[in-house]
Amino acid sequence: MIWTALLPLLLAGAPADAPLPAAVTEALAKAPQGTRIGLVVVDADGREIVALRPDERFVPASNTKLFTTAAAFATLDTVAPDEAGGATVRLEGRGTPAVILAGHGDARLSSAPDCRVDCLSALAGAVAKGTRVVGDVVGDDTAFPDERWPQGMSWNNMAGVSGTAISALTLDDNVVTLTVTPGAPGAPPLVAGDGYFRIDNSATTASAGSRRTLSAEREPGSDVLRLTGSIATGSVPYTLAVGVDDPAHRAAWRLAQLLRAAGVKVTGRITVRHRPLTPADDPANRGGAPAAAVPQLPALARLTPGPLGEDLRQTNKMSQNLHAELLLRRLGASGSVADGHAVVDALLARAGVAKPAYDLADGAGMSSYNRVTPRATVALLRWAETQPWGTAWRATFPLAATDGTLARRFTGTPLAGRLSAKTGTLNAANALAGYMTAASGRTLTFAAYANDMPGGASATAAIDAALVAIAAAN
Repeated sequence: MIWTALLPLLLAGAPADAPLPAAVTEALAKAPQGTRIGLVVVDADGREIVALRPDERFVPASNTKLFTTAAAFATLDTVAPDEAGGATVRLEGRGTPAVILAGHGDARLSSAPDCRVDCLSALAGAVAKGTRVVGDVVGDDTAFPDERWPQGMSWNNMAGVSGTAISALTLDDNVVTLTVTPGAPGAPPLVAGDGYFRIDNSATTASAGSRRTLSAEREPGSDVLRLTGSIATGSVPYTLAVGVDDPAHRAAWRLAQLLRAAGVKVTGRITVRHRPLTPADDPANRGGAPAAAVPQLPALARLTPGPLGEDLRQTNKMSQNLHAELLLRRLGASGSVADGHAVVDALLARAGVAKPAYDLADGAGMSSYNRVTPRATVALLRWAETQPWGTAWRATFPLAATDGTLARRFTGTPLAGRLSAKTGTLNAANALAGYMTAASGRTLTFAAYANDMPGGASATAAIDAALVAIAAAN
């Protein structure tokens, strides 16, 4: 094809510092036409084996999590129980007190019936021991400023699990699940949930064996969920996951449910307390000075989640966007995105990476504003290996053909179980960066980015084939 014939010429004209082996050129030629690829591979001695567009800027997608999680390992206590992040509950006011449920950045608070650790039911039980009647139930997420979505994130992601809102008060990953059960042919399916969303059920039950086409849509800010498409009669129930716009409200709403189940009468409303973002939340406006601490009132009960290292493993292995965003906000004193990025900037400066080799708008990679060069990412990866936390950080990466987002990639190749790397996928963007063991047994560090694929096409197969070829040749 024409694209295959032109690719060697395009590669030759790119700012490359190292030649491309023929097998690598052949692998990359299979990327969708129009794809722009950047690739840097470095050996243990720091020699660049491959350098294709090494200093061009690419949308890194979830490779952004590399920067956020590295800063978390370098800055936060990842070993001890997470006392600072746990949610608290307190009673406020005389007479019929309000219940204040406050979050402090913990990503793992759960209201699941089978919850054993970090459970909202434990806080409900503490309230029930102190009183049998309460007024308002308030969700308080003022530990962080109200920055629920990153700049540059597509609005259509807001209603899904990948783009649910970020809040210091997080519950059940800020997701509501619904179960859709088929009815009789031609009839609407049955939709079961906990009542948080109002359901506009426009879906139908199709004949047996039909393909499922169910989808759920919700406009940002609305509590109406519109269900469309179809589910085949006789098929197993299907679970839909829906993102939440106001996590503090959702958490307070669930706490009120649990309080009633524990025999506590709730006489007031479900309300929220947010902290507006102000210029003081940007370290540039404070001259780099630490932000003033948010005062903490005495708590009736506090949860202590497990070590942050456990959450960091989930964040990178499964590419959990919400958890990465919460980690970014926990890096800085004010809980703002700007404060978090100031910490990431300082970390990258120590690693020898300076702007404009990168620009970051969020902590997870959902923003299309993020940019990074392959060389910048490789520099971070190599520097991290020299740090006390580097081995623990690397252990959070997915392992090829084994787990996480790489469980189904590199299967049947020599890199199965021998490549650990962070993945990334966004509109017209694929990414993979980390470490691999070459045929010689040497460790190679790499960063591969593909942007501008047309029509939702993927370049992951081409990237994977190129890395297999590089590993085989070295």
